[in-house]
Amino acid sequence: MTDSRFGRKGWTPEFMKSQEGKTFVITGTTSGTGFEAAKILLSKGAKVVMLNRNPKKSEDVIASYKNELGNAIDVSYITLDLGKLASVKKAAKEVLETVPRIDALMLNAAIAQVPKQVLTEDGFESQLGTNHYGNFLLQGLLFPLIEKSKGRIVTVGSLGYNMGIKAIKFDDMNWNKDYTGNNAYSQSKLAQIMSVYQLQDRLKQAGKTDVKAYACHPGSSRTSLIKTSGSLMLRITFGLMKLSPLTQSAEKGAYPELMCATEDDLDEKGFYGPTGRSNWVGPVGAHKIEAHAKDRIVAKKLWDLSEKETGLK
Repeated sequence: MTDSRFGRKGWTPEFMKSQEGKTFVITGTTSGTGFEAAKILLSKGAKVVMLNRNPKKSEDVIASYKNELGNAIDVSYITLDLGKLASVKKAAKEVLETVPRIDALMLNAAIAQVPKQVLTEDGFESQLGTNHYGNFLLQGLLFPLIEKSKGRIVTVGSLGYNMGIKAIKFDDMNWNKDYTGNNAYSQSKLAQIMSVYQLQDRLKQAGKTDVKAYACHPGSSRTSLIKTSGSLMLRITFGLMKLSPLTQSAEKGAYPELMCATEDDLDEKGFYGPTGRSNWVGPVGAHKIEAHAKDRIVAKKLWDLSEKETGLK
């Protein structure tokens, strides 16, 4: 289902107007889709604030952007580790003190397919803690500034929401029993996506329609995500897949989040990503999302639990 506005080729950055005067806060820009998304926004005149775990890599990325786009670009970074709630609070405080506006918060960073159960310092299974609770807290803390800016929250999910377990395991969120990297990852991405549609409902109920929330995914993109945290077998499998037509470049993987961050009059109910084969590759637009991701009863229960676990009302 490609949007007729964008023709058969779907949305591409050619549709993006100048972004001068706009500020984008993006997590996870040292590689992959986040790196590409930030670069494209900078090329359109935007101000970009990167939130990354590794300061050295952030500095290297800024140097490479300036090398390619010139020294006049407005790019900076704040150190953030989504897997630690204390780090999320510290980074959010720094953003609120130093960044005057947020036109879009782009929740791009994630970890994937951690082969053995790892708990964060806050006691969460690492993928749930990073991909869901970390992002949940970050968007909550930055919400006042996003609202003041009439901005957007763009959550980069994954087709993983529809693989593995396809449910939230409320009786064992940390997978103390039967842990597999894939099931835990799937739960974390389902939690992320459910929270977008739950947030939309809550914004509507509160009459806060100036803030828009979007869910998207990069399809099957050639990024370092699996290489960074996946098991050896998975890394080999994905390494072979990268050679096939079932994957696309990280730059193309960045298009859905860029579309959601900049395009006017997008339907919030949509789920944005490649619309080709299995939604892995192809023209970018809205496509079907399975019903379990929009289960309002489960989503509300998850939201209440997330507030409790992150200490954020």
